[in-house]
Amino acid sequence: MKSPPRRTLRKVAHEGLRRALAHLPREMRFEMMRALVDCDPRPDPRLRLKIAETQDELEACFALLHDAYVASGFMKPDPSGLRVTPYHALPTTTTLCASFDGEVVGTMSLIREGMFGFPLQSAFDLGAVRAREGRIAEISALAVHPSFRRTGGAILFPLMKFMYEYCTRFFDTRHLVIAVHPHKAELYESLLLFQRLQQQVVDRYDFAGGAPAVGATLDLQQARVDFESLYGRRRERRNLHRYFVVERMPNIEWPERPLHTTNDPVMTPALLDWFFNQRTRVFDSLDLRRRLLLHAVYDDPAYAAVLPPLPAGRQPRPVLRRHPRFSLKCPARVLPDGCDPDDAVAVEVVDISAAGFQAVVPRPLPLDAPAWAWVELGAGLRARIRATPVNAARPGAPRNVGFRVDEADEVWHEAVGALEAGMTQRELVQACRPSAVRSAPRRSAASAPEASAQARAEGRISAR
Repeated sequence: MKSPPRRTLRKVAHEGLRRALAHLPREMRFEMMRALVDCDPRPDPRLRLKIAETQDELEACFALLHDAYVASGFMKPDPSGLRVTPYHALPTTTTLCASFDGEVVGTMSLIREGMFGFPLQSAFDLGAVRAREGRIAEISALAVHPSFRRTGGAILFPLMKFMYEYCTRFFDTRHLVIAVHPHKAELYESLLLFQRLQQQVVDRYDFAGGAPAVGATLDLQQARVDFESLYGRRRERRNLHRYFVVERMPNIEWPERPLHTTNDPVMTPALLDWFFNQRTRVFDSLDLRRRLLLHAVYDDPAYAAVLPPLPAGRQPRPVLRRHPRFSLKCPARVLPDGCDPDDAVAVEVVDISAAGFQAVVPRPLPLDAPAWAWVELGAGLRARIRATPVNAARPGAPRNVGFRVDEADEVWHEAVGALEAGMTQRELVQACRPSAVRSAPRRSAASAPEASAQARAEGRISAR
């Protein structure tokens, strides 16, 4: 009699172990899972972690994802051999890529809230998460090559570390959300301390082919504290606090960021056309609303030819702002006129345009009162601006204040010009390289005491 395949035997063994563990108390199960953690802070140097940005890297990630989803029953095989979703077309989505000896062996996508919202909001209520302070990103499209699924997390843990650092250092994210199969939920709850969005399991989650799903969330700011409390005294390869928060992994290749932007868009017109029109028919499947939104977000003429066509007479929704806004995370200081330089307010600029910026402020500022502002737009790029706080950016968010730019130096204007010219992260880098952006902006004439006071206020930006 023919023996069952080895993969089937492993699956049966894992299912039996899962059922046996299910009878144990929850905390005992969780502690057993934590005892099995094996995270190497210095993995094999052949492992490379980076953002997928080229056609070959993206294609390999989408192919790996397709095969993993088909094998798990989350989708039917696609003729393209790829799993590509509408969210992958957005500039607010980043695909992480793990390769070993040049072969892609792991991938994960981070979907920051954008034009289409989040995949899981079709099945789970995010109201409680949105009510908290901080931006949200969904972990999606996670896959590891079958050859590395039995290696104790040799790919999964580095990929998770890359995700954690990218979200906390580069993606301006505080809350993660995820939808996973119920069999995987306790892995995220026990090891990474995710909390369920609701106790009930969704019986049919359409984004994963109708499979059941559990929704969960993690506050990354609180997780840093909880990781230390739970793992801080464990030995190195069991210590997830040290692994995620303290260690720096040389295998990670960080994107070049000339400015403090919070997204790394990679989709050029050629890549959009290849993945969404030629290799798959994702654009053909979009409804009118999503087509209009895509045309609104990619309003550069170079993209028009590859985006899904609109019905005659239909145009993207009108742009309400005359100047496009760009998402950044920049330390800054604001000194209202008439205040002592020691009273300059430390703020965080979260988006900018040629005409203004929005900042998170620690206390109310007087509206319509002119001020000096010094904004660190990038490493060594400090802009000096005359600005006026004019409004609270959103009802119910008094800490978010909109500023009108009255006068700005060359650093500000050239940085905004580079952002307007660079639709992708790589284009932004190129736009900044030949720029005459200066780290020492020109100053208008001022008396010696005034210049000294301004210098004292400006100098404190780096002490924040």
